[in-house]
Amino acid sequence: MSFLGKIFTWWDGATIGSLLDSSLKGELVGTDAQGNKYYRSRKPYPAGHPRAGEERRWVIYDGANDASRVPAEWHGWLHGGFDGVPESNLPPPRIWEADYTPNATGTALAYRPQGALERGGKRAPATGDYEAWSPE
Repeated sequence: MSFLGKIFTWWDGATIGSLLDSSLKGELVGTDAQGNKYYRSRKPYPAGHPRAGEERRWVIYDGANDASRVPAEWHGWLHGGFDGVPESNLPPPRIWEADYTPNATGTALAYRPQGALERGGKRAPATGDYEAWSPE
């Protein structure tokens, strides 16, 4: 992405301001398998804040800003489920666990049920338990 793109866009990665703020006020905690970086604040929230004494936690995405790209273990850490990094708090992955797949909503890969306009708009006929409404 161009330098101006980094300054003014937020939807495809962090802006220059976010990166600068993260490096000055944050501490890098870890990185997930997708390259997203997780930070926590160097100082807790000040007195008078509803979350006084707690640390702020955030993620800088590697690529598109899509919350579905945050793995479950890091989601728990971001929301204060536990204090240590996820690798130290989780059991080893199970053989049946699937790898991450991006959210396909709004793309050609999105789920389209039978009868959807994108699939021709034809659905199975009613089986007799349906009576169409008609105005009088």
